[in-house]
Amino acid sequence: MRRFTQGFYGYAVALFVCLAAAALFLLITPQSREEHIPRLDYSITVANFGHAVPYQVWAPAKDPAGWVPNSNKIAKGQNGAQVLYLGYATTKRQHAMFVQSDEKPPAEFASRMANSDKAVGTEQINGQPWERRFREDKNQRTLVRALPDVTLVVTGTADWPELAELAASLQQRPKG
Repeated sequence: MRRFTQGFYGYAVALFVCLAAAALFLLITPQSREEHIPRLDYSITVANFGHAVPYQVWAPAKDPAGWVPNSNKIAKGQNGAQVLYLGYATTKRQHAMFVQSDEKPPAEFASRMANSDKAVGTEQINGQPWERRFREDKNQRTLVRALPDVTLVVTGTADWPELAELAASLQQRPKG
């Protein structure tokens, strides 16, 4: 018995027992081969945001098909302004986020959300012009629409058609 607790053979037996235990654990532990992205309902966050701000809130009328809403929050922006964030995993599993606030000045808010202050063009979405911004080093595309009472930003690593799809889904919610 003493030869299994000392020297090379003892080391080899201990190593074999540990590897066998690890292999057994991996064999009996359930494993999922499917991607799982947590789906988070943002309806209460949007309702709470609507009660906290003095303007009508924008939100998707319906989530784009195949998209998974996976994050949402209300945060304080500059000068105490409220900021609503709704995040998604797109059909192509890229990131897209809708952000809105009445933070002043609107151009600074949009630049902070886009990580860029350089416009690269405009795009018509539902008959309304949205400013395009692109930050190459972060692969971040952004659509910005500045309204009199609120600034809307759709941003992320998603491609332009996916961001436009999210922007097209936005509708003003009734105040109440």
